[in-house]
Amino acid sequence: MSRPRTGRAFVAPTVGLALMLPLVLAVAAAGVIACGGEAADDGRLQVVASTAFLADMARNVAGERAAVTSLIPSGTDPHVFQPTPSHLRETARADLVVLNGAGLESQLADMLREARGDAPVIEAAAGLEPRTPRPGEPAHEGESGGDDHAEDGEVDPHFWLDPTLAVSYVTTMRDALIEIDPAGADEYRRNAEAYVGELHELDRWIAAQIATIAPDDRQLVMNHVSHGYYADRYGLRIVGAVIPGVSSGETPSARDLAELVATVRATGVKAIFVDIGEDPGLGRQIAGETGIEVVDDLRVHSLSEPGGGAATYIEMLRHDTQRIVEALR
Repeated sequence: MSRPRTGRAFVAPTVGLALMLPLVLAVAAAGVIACGGEAADDGRLQVVASTAFLADMARNVAGERAAVTSLIPSGTDPHVFQPTPSHLRETARADLVVLNGAGLESQLADMLREARGDAPVIEAAAGLEPRTPRPGEPAHEGESGGDDHAEDGEVDPHFWLDPTLAVSYVTTMRDALIEIDPAGADEYRRNAEAYVGELHELDRWIAAQIATIAPDDRQLVMNHVSHGYYADRYGLRIVGAVIPGVSSGETPSARDLAELVATVRATGVKAIFVDIGEDPGLGRQIAGETGIEVVDDLRVHSLSEPGGGAATYIEMLRHDTQRIVEALR
């Protein structure tokens, strides 16, 4: 049986949101009138992306034909982010809204679809095949009486951590921009082709870096199960996670943590990796019991400020790869 795909590229508006949403949208609409839509005055397309890494990808495809902004602040976990009326105002005046999809943005996605006005909403990960967790990964836990954290139908949304899968993101963005701005089709195609070349170069660089880690040390313990696609691509193995699920919004049980301590001791894994937007407290607790390192500055979901070493999507993956290699080598 084939696995389900993540969805369609163009997403229709949803219904049945919380009763408070119409009031929030009314406030947002009033704000658009009051603010006068300043961002649209330069005549370029207005593209709103949920996260900074998606916005960076979109800028590489759109070039000078669009002004691209992101909603979720740097260092904020998109799994649990809640938009404000100002975020909805940005969305209401957009020409295109870009989400990751596959459940990453949770309730934010529904609110943005309602707030978007006439703009199409795309899911950059649309059409990609979700991975199946490998035997022994945290998502397989729970058979022995505990809750299974891999809920039926739950999809790992972190496709972008494999740059070869990010090529599909670029294609989806390119096609959406051509749809709303046919006059820029040639430019969008040229930009996308050049950027895909950079992504393939990044893929080769990551593979070379991971190859410097001894095969027995290519083991990952994450704060939540974020690096499945990355591990699949580059020959690493996820042996545990503080939060045994693909969303950081869950809470591990005492049994989960005890089992992780046992796994760390049994496998000899060297480090626990935590995204900069997540609480490293439980990871540090595990490290204190086992004597391993905590690397708490990965950028799984968000970019750094300019000059911060991870200000673009490509820099983000280079930064994370360097931190992983340093800890495991």
